[in-house]
Amino acid sequence: MPRSDDPREIPVEEPEDLIATEELEEEIAAELAEMERLRDRLLRLQAEFDNFRKREARERAAAWARAKADLVQKLLGSLDDLDRVASLDPRAASPESVIGGVGLVERKLMDALAREGLVEVGEPGEPFDPHVHEAISTVPAPSPEHEGRVASVAVRGFRFGSQLLRPAQVQVYESGH
Repeated sequence: MPRSDDPREIPVEEPEDLIATEELEEEIAAELAEMERLRDRLLRLQAEFDNFRKREARERAAAWARAKADLVQKLLGSLDDLDRVASLDPRAASPESVIGGVGLVERKLMDALAREGLVEVGEPGEPFDPHVHEAISTVPAPSPEHEGRVASVAVRGFRFGSQLLRPAQVQVYESGH
């Protein structure tokens, strides 16, 4: 139907335009409902993930606490032995027996830590490695084959698994050139 420029005339929509508008409104309503469903699903997944992260953090903290308690329990025997040595009567104990007792406690403690994965690094005669050794001084090499090797260990180094906890502090043989 042709439109007139007379403002008093009310334009009448064609029936097919009305049907198209209703279909479009239905499509929009369906799309909005789908968006709301997806938004609700997203919010639920976010909440589930947040709960999962919190649960994992709690479980990780509990596992770490159990591991520490397990290690401490393994060291209690050594602490008991140290307590016995510290409680010795100085008038009745010989220096040799005290030193021997302390040596036994050290071996027991090192054995417990070695079972957990602690490894000592730094031995006299091994090649100097700056990744595991810290050179504190040099000494003249008695022969050319000793050059660049560890002469002595001042402070033991330790590795736990693949992690170096402390480098060994060593003296290194050096040629006198």
